[in-house]
Amino acid sequence: MGFTALDYGVLFAYLIGSAIFGTLIGRGQKNINDYFLAGKRMPWWAISFSIVATETSTLTFIGAPAIAYTGNLTFLQVVIGYFFGRILVSFFLIPSYFKGEIHTAYELLNFRFGGKVRNFSAFLFQASRSLADGVRLFATALVLSVVSDISDIWTVIIIGVVTIVYTFYGGMRAVVWNDVIQLIIYLAGACLAFTIILERIPGGWPEVTSLAAPGHKFQFLDFSTSFDLAYTFWAGLLGGAFLTFATHGTDQMMVQRYLACGSKRGSQAAVILSGVVVFFQFLLFLVIGVMLYAFYQHFPLGRELAQSDRIFPIFIVEQMPAGISGLIIAAIFAAAMSTLSSSLNSLASSSVNDFYKNYLVPEAPQDHYLKVSRMFTLAWGVILISISMLARNWGEVLEVGLTITSITMGTILGVFLLGIWTTRIREGAALAGMVAGLITMLAVHLSDAVAWTWYVLIGTAVTVVIGTAVTWAAGRLFSADN
Repeated sequence: MGFTALDYGVLFAYLIGSAIFGTLIGRGQKNINDYFLAGKRMPWWAISFSIVATETSTLTFIGAPAIAYTGNLTFLQVVIGYFFGRILVSFFLIPSYFKGEIHTAYELLNFRFGGKVRNFSAFLFQASRSLADGVRLFATALVLSVVSDISDIWTVIIIGVVTIVYTFYGGMRAVVWNDVIQLIIYLAGACLAFTIILERIPGGWPEVTSLAAPGHKFQFLDFSTSFDLAYTFWAGLLGGAFLTFATHGTDQMMVQRYLACGSKRGSQAAVILSGVVVFFQFLLFLVIGVMLYAFYQHFPLGRELAQSDRIFPIFIVEQMPAGISGLIIAAIFAAAMSTLSSSLNSLASSSVNDFYKNYLVPEAPQDHYLKVSRMFTLAWGVILISISMLARNWGEVLEVGLTITSITMGTILGVFLLGIWTTRIREGAALAGMVAGLITMLAVHLSDAVAWTWYVLIGTAVTVVIGTAVTWAAGRLFSADN
């Protein structure tokens, strides 16, 4: 059917509405506590929805259906791990963030180890977050390039500019409330797509099951023990749990939300509820992928599919009624913008609180820091847009984004665990563990012998073991000298 003028109208109305809403709701900010933490007055349920919206980028919206379209439902094993990882975050890490007055996750490391560990952790966060979210932004550009004549470069610029505008003015309050709206929009869009696909398949759901069953498309458990397979029960449960333990427990983008909630119990409730929502959300997107497989058995594409990530966007444009296509694409944009706005705000927060205030201008009026925070938001927006333009040939977008995050997050989680679970580890040993963990993960990734789902667990283990071993060795050496 093609992307019509009505579809464009729906899409651009959504973009303009998001910018206006975010700008207006963020009024009245007086300091960086308002800008980065929304005055610590956000309701826990909104924080929970914001967590879901933030981690559900375009990678999920187009990547999850693509995984099931070419494979099956075994990715759900990783999502089960995500839930257990949230339980670990709730009980082991969130309480530590409410023992003092902090603005970033890495300030906790500063209190425990010192500035070098905080700086290294903050740098790793900024590097991995900007690279991974650059991929996520490109994924959205990929969608619109499939459905329209707008190039991926212009799509990146449009999404980037709109998101920068409301994040620049609205801060964390605009980010969270826009996330809530965006979650509702893209889940509604996914449910609508589910209904339309099912209606278009001759024979409905029984036909889906009859076509999918021979190819084991509904398989969701795989008890293989091979480390080079990403979606097995053990890789999903352990790898997914440690990935979430790291991303939701030590990544500033998530920790910032707990602090904005203002209470330990509210944050714990928010993160656990988000795990339930995420499971059903991934189930929905993966089943959509199976249904697309069944649909195209009846109505073949007639051309070779360059990337499996394109299958859902192609269906949206070619099969959905005018206006509905625009709504679904707006939902995809909503998923992208929720992640991008969160990334911009958390990157700016880390830049100001971990570096600028400590090394450049330690004493200044609050309005100065507020202006600088907005400048960092703008700067990171330009950086993310630039990275997204380089991400065209990096592979299937969902796995690329998760792999980038997984390479560094084990190292960060490891040093947090060293700091929380023992008082013997000192700054030098912690740094040694971090460097060893990062080097190990780069070597593991380049070897291509282990699936990305194991990365965080391996990185965490190496960091903890080396940090502990260096402390033990130093203690033995000191004892021998005396």
